[in-house]
Amino acid sequence: MSPFHDHPIETPPRAPSPVHRFGTLAVHAGSRPDPSTGAVIEPISLSTTFKQTAVGKPVGIYEYSRSANPNRDNFETAVAAIENAKYALAFASGSATTAIILQSLAAGSHVISVSDVYGGTHRYFTQVAKAHGVKVTFTPEIEVDIREHITPETKLVWIETPSNPTLRLVDIRAVATQAHEHGIMVVVDNTFMSPYIQNPLDHGADIVVHSVTKYINGHSDVVMGVAAFNSDAMKERLGFLQNAIGAVPSAFDSWLAHRGLKTLHLRAREATVNATAVAKALEESPHVIAVNYPGLSSHPHRSIALKQHRNGMGGGMLSFRIKGGHAAAERFCQLTNLFTLAESLGGIESLVEVPSSMTHSGIPKEQREAVGVFDDLVRVSCGIEDADDLKADVLQALEKAVVWPKITNGISKLAANTNGFTT
Repeated sequence: MSPFHDHPIETPPRAPSPVHRFGTLAVHAGSRPDPSTGAVIEPISLSTTFKQTAVGKPVGIYEYSRSANPNRDNFETAVAAIENAKYALAFASGSATTAIILQSLAAGSHVISVSDVYGGTHRYFTQVAKAHGVKVTFTPEIEVDIREHITPETKLVWIETPSNPTLRLVDIRAVATQAHEHGIMVVVDNTFMSPYIQNPLDHGADIVVHSVTKYINGHSDVVMGVAAFNSDAMKERLGFLQNAIGAVPSAFDSWLAHRGLKTLHLRAREATVNATAVAKALEESPHVIAVNYPGLSSHPHRSIALKQHRNGMGGGMLSFRIKGGHAAAERFCQLTNLFTLAESLGGIESLVEVPSSMTHSGIPKEQREAVGVFDDLVRVSCGIEDADDLKADVLQALEKAVVWPKITNGISKLAANTNGFTT
């Protein structure tokens, strides 16, 4: 028996199976007509404090908005419902969510993380976590070699699946099974898939986190994060930190995110249709080296997608390596018409970026390339525009980014060889 096999975790049971399906939960969970006016859409409660009828006796359940707010409560209820969780807690950003989970660990704790994580997560793990005594080990094949990295101080395994930006998948159940044998919790960043396509708690994870900024809100107008889980003890611990640290979203942002969540299932389906069309077009293009998209049969972890994703969906995110190196990647991003060159993802509009120079620029080059984040990698977030228009835009930008420079160079060389004379 392993020397670390002395505090096993029993995976908390998932919340009771919902009576209604996802779309119905998305529209109705956490939403109820206002009892005083009958308003179908909840009002925004901007008050920071609430009247008390006597000392220590508030009128209702609210006292101060950092501790609890009606709009935040409603949003958290909705997220818990669509993630098949018992609880959800909202935070001021996805990065704040990461920070609070890491700060829930005692000094001296050890964390195992997948190597190709979001740049902000990598930054926190490498530059901030160590300041409060938490060490992080990165591994490229987490389900294969997790046991090699476990120490008596290991308290947490951090997974992104799909990973950002290489779209690698991790078998959540396989990792959770190994981790729980040693009393280690598993956190899954589910931002890329959204609760509609993947529910990590159903596969054994202890906590699922999201940058709500992305798919859950879906309209590029809110910065927020959320964590969902089933453990009563986790609710007490993370709830305490949510209030004590105070990195909470505003009532207005909570209202906006709840509004966005109501159409998540529609947006996620359309984004998947669009990303599938774009990925197939890229895969067939002679100007592309490789395409990373879990909805393609060529994806090395396609079997995991079929097991973990709703109907094997690939989601709205993909990345690809373009011929012509970093310069071609930059040209491509500047030559698209419908894809906007910008960071972030998961909105109704399509975006494109170069991770090595943008979202992941803070990660040393050798570490980036070790997990496939090369200078010629382009990350694409497909929105909900028409699929044929997005596909045409990608193909025209590829042609201009890869072929046109060759033609221009050829003309320049010809002119040089003829010493400026033409015939």
